[in-house]
Amino acid sequence: MNHDLPLADELAAVSARMSGLLLSRETVGTVLSLVTSLAGEALPATAGAGVSLLDEHGRRTTAAATGPVVEHLDALQYELAEGPCLTAWEERHVVKVDDIARDVRWPRWAEAAGGSEMRSALSAPMVAGGDALGAIKVYGREPSAFGEREEYLLTMFAAQSAILLANVRSYDNARRLSESLADTMRGRDVINMAKGIVMARERVGEGTAFAVLARDSHEENKSLRDFAGALVRSTVHPDR
Repeated sequence: MNHDLPLADELAAVSARMSGLLLSRETVGTVLSLVTSLAGEALPATAGAGVSLLDEHGRRTTAAATGPVVEHLDALQYELAEGPCLTAWEERHVVKVDDIARDVRWPRWAEAAGGSEMRSALSAPMVAGGDALGAIKVYGREPSAFGEREEYLLTMFAAQSAILLANVRSYDNARRLSESLADTMRGRDVINMAKGIVMARERVGEGTAFAVLARDSHEENKSLRDFAGALVRSTVHPDR
């Protein structure tokens, strides 16, 4: 990142790179890892960066981090239920810490994190469509490493990251749904083929054929789909 660029040009450059990530259809995990790297480039005083989200169990967790120090400082916030990143997330505004060891807003976290090599922090919420998806944070090794310019940059960066994350999640969800529907349709096709085999072999109607399949699959302790598939394979390839 060229630190001599005007602020608007910096944001435009970051936005262009993030748009490229969306077009490449990266996974959520890969996107978050790249977002943390871009955050470090956008704010030159950054010594570590990370993104906090909810996991599949509804717990706050660091979904991406540039190093173990960031993971440790974040983990302390989750454990103690206080800290700048959580405040930024919950209250939906940027939070700046000039000196972690001297900050009095989160006394337990400040005491636990005071011995870290990181001395300052800046956190911004990731909000898209009215939903607070998480927060992005950067840490610096010097006190007062971040000023108003960095606050504005990270706020804009977090907003863009939230939109990117929401879009990639939507793509992932749509892909999973598509795969699930395709799998369901394949299962129905196999069962329909098996019903046809039973109908022809037993000279029975569709309802009776399905009942026969259900009974036999239960007796063999197999799912209906697996039993139907085995029947189709044995009929099409009797020697196998």
